[in-house]
Amino acid sequence: MQDDHSEETLSITVWLSGRSYRIRIKPDEESAVRKAIKIADQKLLELRTHYPEKDEQDFLAMCLLSYAADTAIDTFNNPLLQDELNKLSLRIDRTLSPDAEVPES
Repeated sequence: MQDDHSEETLSITVWLSGRSYRIRIKPDEESAVRKAIKIADQKLLELRTHYPEKDEQDFLAMCLLSYAADTAIDTFNNPLLQDELNKLSLRIDRTLSPDAEVPES
């Protein structure tokens, strides 16, 4: 019997806070997932710099709380959503004005 997940998901390894994690995602979500991991890792680095006396679990908890707060306060503040909205806007501009000079994303 064939695993249904093998056709619709992609198995990737991501690194967060110095540890590797094997996750399954939809192929069309790979770039967004990798970008989210990069943003989280940058936030963890920032937290380590500002709070050197904390341990790794504290950093991970603070990173999660920061993300949750940002999302709860303003969904449109999400950098991944902003990136996707910008790409859609450019596609719409190109479709409506094929002769216009619109920079590639």
